[in-house]
Amino acid sequence: MHLRNFILFSNIDSFHFALGIVASEGSQSNADESLLPLVAKGDGQAMKRCINVYGPLVWSIVCRRINERNDAEETCQEIFTEVWQKAGTYNPEVARESTFIGMIARRRSIDWQRKQSRLPMLTDLESAPEASSAIPIAGTGLDRELLWKALEQLPEKTRELFSLHFVKGMTHEEIVKETGLALGTVKTRLRRGLIDARKLLKDFTQQKNPKL
Repeated sequence: MHLRNFILFSNIDSFHFALGIVASEGSQSNADESLLPLVAKGDGQAMKRCINVYGPLVWSIVCRRINERNDAEETCQEIFTEVWQKAGTYNPEVARESTFIGMIARRRSIDWQRKQSRLPMLTDLESAPEASSAIPIAGTGLDRELLWKALEQLPEKTRELFSLHFVKGMTHEEIVKETGLALGTVKTRLRRGLIDARKLLKDFTQQKNPKL
């Protein structure tokens, strides 16, 4: 599958996360005060919706402290497992659902960082995008045509790496074997490509919706 078809027609949640796209406050407010009480009752569908709604928020928080993609994904899984287990402790009179989940995400991320500080540095700081400037997107969906318009501005070699990583699901090491590039080069090009794509998407989104 070509990258264009993947962006326009497939599930691109992983791409949302990698770009640091989060729902705007207005779009999250519809879910606030409604999902966690259902999750606390063991409602699996509510949990799936919770992940869909708050996944980008959790990912952006995690990536501020965890640079390696695999570690970040594992931490996100741990965070939502804790959300599932502790949903019954949520009190809507104390905080919004996004705040409750965000606190769990920050605490888990800090815990991971503290553990790593006691270990030798094994990861490359350039292996993940900078998520501190996450893009707020109004509504629950992303304009796929706009996203592809942004990606078209990137160098062809960068889009090829995106295809291998996001469409085919290859790890950095598998991309090295496929392309013959050095591991550091693969990580740097993916990271730089995501940063550039995020900036382009933000610019295009603001041009289309000046009030955002």
